[in-house]
Amino acid sequence: MREFALDDLARILRECADHDDWETLDLAGDISDETFEALGFDSLTLYNTLIRLELDHGIELSYDTLWQAGTPGGLLREINALPARAAR
Repeated sequence: MREFALDDLARILRECADHDDWETLDLAGDISDETFEALGFDSLTLYNTLIRLELDHGIELSYDTLWQAGTPGGLLREINALPARAAR
């Protein structure tokens, strides 16, 4: 699996957002340390993100892992750590 970038994750989050204006949702700049809640993402958005990651990219993460990550940066680290964990 190629390494995910913050832009990749921001695109998926934006597409999964349950906002009428998700196309204009501002996820530009460094969102890595902003909490999901501060960015306006609810549990449905994050659940849809997990499904999208699994179906479109073969990335399987638990819902607990996502909430423990807490921020897009934390989730990105979890995603990019998966190959290292699988190799152990």
